[in-house]
Amino acid sequence: MSDIYESAANSLGLFSSPCLTKVELRLTCKGISDRDALSKPDPCIVLNMQSHGQWMEVDRTEVIRSCVNPTYSKVFTLDFYFEEVQRLRFELYDINSGHNGLKEADFLGWVECTLGQVSFNTSITLKVSWIPGDLITAEELTGNDDYIELSFSARKLDDKDFFSKSDPFLEIYRLNDDATLQLVYRTETVMNNLNPVWKTFKVSLNSLCSGDHERKLQCTVWDWDSNGKHDYIGEFEATFKEMRGAIDGRQVQWPCINPKYKMKKKNYKNSGIVILNQCKIIKMHSFLDYIMGGCQIQFTVAIDFTASNGDPRNSCSLHYIHPYQPNEYLKALVAVGEICQDYDSDKMFPAFGFGAQIPPDYKGVVEAYQACLPKLQLYGPTNIAPIIQKVANSASQEVHTKEAMQYFILLILTDGVITDMADTREAIVQASHLPMSVIIVGVGNADFSDMQMLDGDDGILRSPKGEPVLRDIVQFVPFRNFKHASPAALAKSVLAEVPNQVVDYYNSKGIKPKVPSEYQSSRPFGP
Repeated sequence: MSDIYESAANSLGLFSSPCLTKVELRLTCKGISDRDALSKPDPCIVLNMQSHGQWMEVDRTEVIRSCVNPTYSKVFTLDFYFEEVQRLRFELYDINSGHNGLKEADFLGWVECTLGQVSFNTSITLKVSWIPGDLITAEELTGNDDYIELSFSARKLDDKDFFSKSDPFLEIYRLNDDATLQLVYRTETVMNNLNPVWKTFKVSLNSLCSGDHERKLQCTVWDWDSNGKHDYIGEFEATFKEMRGAIDGRQVQWPCINPKYKMKKKNYKNSGIVILNQCKIIKMHSFLDYIMGGCQIQFTVAIDFTASNGDPRNSCSLHYIHPYQPNEYLKALVAVGEICQDYDSDKMFPAFGFGAQIPPDYKGVVEAYQACLPKLQLYGPTNIAPIIQKVANSASQEVHTKEAMQYFILLILTDGVITDMADTREAIVQASHLPMSVIIVGVGNADFSDMQMLDGDDGILRSPKGEPVLRDIVQFVPFRNFKHASPAALAKSVLAEVPNQVVDYYNSKGIKPKVPSEYQSSRPFGP
């Protein structure tokens, strides 16, 4: 290990922080203040987590139209770390009709708490100015990671509208041990249809019934109305044990009953029939399952050598090699590489520059970086599409193996705005079909606003032709957010999404991890 590498590693103070468990958070609000006298709010809650003084968006709920007392079906799943104070910030927005973005939304307020407060109290009611009662419930996920895929439809539902047919949607509630009901899932609304076919959806077995196959589920069908006063059609009770009857392609049916009609009408049978067309159990394997099964993380580094970085011989340059203090490129490289090398057997990372390949010479990326700087003339433009395509070509060879053997992570370190944005979007969309993730770290103080679009957190990234990404594979982080924080937070931030991206890819392909005993005798041991 070189002196500069040791200096960088020591200054980062890298540490490991194993996740003890996962926690599911569910949110309901009561009495949201109505600022617009002509219409009710369309509320959405954004969840942020604090990392070394910086708030970062983690996830957001769905938008519920025209509602002052929303119960969200969106479940936030968070890793819980006992040794950390995990600060949460819930921001409430009124989403303007026709827009789902936050830029056009009305900010209504916020509330902060810690994940520990919620987790150890199971449920917590936060009294704040903008929500008289904001109820957050937490539930630990303990070893039951299987997901259930359900496909519901209905026929001959009651017509609740005078000039058109009902606009039905289905809600599924779980009956808790304390006799309360917990919303598990809300389907989309099928407009003007008494025989709706709702989209197939997935829900964890833990969320559905806490692993208890005989736990009662209350299912309610509503006719959606734009004013938020949805008309009740009927309900039925079910259990997951009953739903399992649809696993082999058989249909399971329940009469949808309106109790008032049943009492008043002598010849009343039902208000329609709800049909479960398919129930599929999806075994969810963890990131660790794949790693223990022999999956290797192929880590590639791409470094920006454009002239905007400044002459490496000048102390003001972003590439300046100080004898004792690593520059931002080295800090980012070491922070992420220190973690990724544990999942790569040979610990040798291919390194590229924008426009010129730096062949691995088995001295290590840090040494290769130092050695090449005096030999390069920095230039432009900042084109990263060729780098993504280069790694994608390697990843594409894995698509045909039908085994979880290699997953590719490309770390791009850049100081400027991408100049081939259209080609980069196209490259990312194509790479989203491959076992591959892209991490972009912005070095320096340039304007990186366009980079957020590649991340996909503010919306679905599309190619210039309009093709959407198959899955979110890009994580962008500006290094300056971590300049005055513990640098280990950088690695934690940029790598946070990788385990889920690995699992999502292999699960979507139906690829299971190998059993550890199959490779233990041949897998390399030690560094």
